[in-house]
Amino acid sequence: LLFERHRQLAICHVNFCFCFAEHVRKIFVEPRDPFDNLLLKMELVEVKTTAEKGRGLFARQPIKAGTVLFEESPLVSSQFCWNAAYGYLACEYCLRPLETAECNVRRLASDFAIDLPYPECCPVQEQLERHTRCADCGTLYCSQVCLSDALERYHKGLCLGANKDNASHPVNALIDFWKKTHYPPETSSILLIIKIIGMFKQIPDVQSKFDDFVSQAVNEDLEIFHKMLGKDFANQIEQLYALLVNAFEPTAHERLQWLTLSGFRSLLALIGTNGQGIGTSSFADWVRNVSELELQDKQRETVDALIDGLYTKLDDVVGSFLNNEGSALYSLQSKVNHSCAPNAECQFPHSNNVLALTTVQDIAAGEEICISYLDECALERSRHSRQKMLRENYLFQCQCEKCESQVNDPDETSEDEDDEEEMDDDSD
Repeated sequence: LLFERHRQLAICHVNFCFCFAEHVRKIFVEPRDPFDNLLLKMELVEVKTTAEKGRGLFARQPIKAGTVLFEESPLVSSQFCWNAAYGYLACEYCLRPLETAECNVRRLASDFAIDLPYPECCPVQEQLERHTRCADCGTLYCSQVCLSDALERYHKGLCLGANKDNASHPVNALIDFWKKTHYPPETSSILLIIKIIGMFKQIPDVQSKFDDFVSQAVNEDLEIFHKMLGKDFANQIEQLYALLVNAFEPTAHERLQWLTLSGFRSLLALIGTNGQGIGTSSFADWVRNVSELELQDKQRETVDALIDGLYTKLDDVVGSFLNNEGSALYSLQSKVNHSCAPNAECQFPHSNNVLALTTVQDIAAGEEICISYLDECALERSRHSRQKMLRENYLFQCQCEKCESQVNDPDETSEDEDDEEEMDDDSD
């Protein structure tokens, strides 16, 4: 499908059966029950613990391909810093696009003469009058509901008011340093940590729930820091922490006593291993809706040619950077393990941060449900390359059916893969 050319984010996660080191505190808002964020109850699946992988998601009964297993809102989500800085307009709370499809494609293509037919196929068009902003700092939201939720959870304590665009403000200095150490393509955001801190400041019983997110001890997470912050990660973590202390003065807040340097490292590692990528696009929504219209053959040919031409132009101008991009932490989805031959995938059908776990093949009763933490291109690479990526990014050795079937393959990469890995290393 045409819209499947959109960038597929695979900043997925892995759940480890190891415990945190003693100094790692479990932090987050605990919902009224563990699955309060579920929008579709998980009647078809259940969480089980196995000796090999720890927690995982398993089918209660036979499930057909294309079945939505559950939908879930995140515990916290955030747009990537550079993505927002480059004008990708999204709701601060849910990442829903705030541009119409036409405005979106005009900006991305740097061509303001583009006219899209069938404006009724753009969901944002009818939502424009619901858009709102924080009265104090001007941050944009898709609705009063999202603004109210943000204020209730974290924004009241984080709002910079008139200092929003003041580069010398400690919070902005922290974000700016993060951006200088984490250029696109982005995989995580300091804004997730900032929002968690905001929740600590606002919600009395916030220190209750990261039990659903498990990471290895910090001294085993050096590869995660390297991938997140580059080769000079040790020094950069200390600099980030110093800026964080300057911005939030944790020793002055009873609820922020956990925010020591080791606590900060632990939180970075947790986000690095558990963060799920999000991508939303009003143009992609328009393309999908247009593809479902009942059109005459000539009309279909015309609009398909328009879409193909626009994607070609976008590829020339912005490459793979088509979407509003961010990452989030999901309680139930974080229990889904990886496979290089996945039987399910994460989707965002509502063009916001609500995640739907959907099967991509028939699944038998009792079978484990797995997603891929790697993108489609990476899945086509050699077993050696896949294993290397998973070890470096998620700290585990994959033993899925595909990897086991290729266990006798040479432990080497092709010349093309070596070139790609060298480019990745140079970008760190």
